[in-house]
Amino acid sequence: MLDIIAIIAVVLAIAIAAVLILAATKPNTFEVQRAISIKAPADRIFPLINDFHQWRSWSPYEDRDPVLKRTYGGADSGKGAVYAWDGNKNVGSGRMEILETSVPSRILIKLDFFKPFEGHNTAEFTMLPQGDATHLTWTMTGPAVFLSKVMQVFMNLDRMIGRDFETGLANLKKLTEK
Repeated sequence: MLDIIAIIAVVLAIAIAAVLILAATKPNTFEVQRAISIKAPADRIFPLINDFHQWRSWSPYEDRDPVLKRTYGGADSGKGAVYAWDGNKNVGSGRMEILETSVPSRILIKLDFFKPFEGHNTAEFTMLPQGDATHLTWTMTGPAVFLSKVMQVFMNLDRMIGRDFETGLANLKKLTEK
């Protein structure tokens, strides 16, 4: 019986060591990026992103908690606009602030998550004209702390967040191509 416990302990120790070693090989930063072509001018898309009040119409995160608590502050839109949320386990809590805007081509957002995990990232939306369409890109970057690296051993962050970005971009496409 003691031999079985010792074997289990050794196997468990090796498994934990393997996970920690794999986590240590992950990059210190992450980036998730998705893009879409929308047959609409950038000046039709830009206001939907530059005004946090408009995010309810397209953001993939807005419908995950029917009683999500939202607060808005700072400027009404553009630089200085603030949006904070507190919700269920599907959305957690956090805060966004628009740091820079270049009408109608770029919006830079400071993105802070508090729950379920703390994270401090940057989101950027860029809109480039392409004939009668706009190439819209949504990018999120940030530091990958060690706990995040351990989680990345078991799940693909790019795929997980990327699906949400694809949904949000498709929603913006539907709204603006009408």
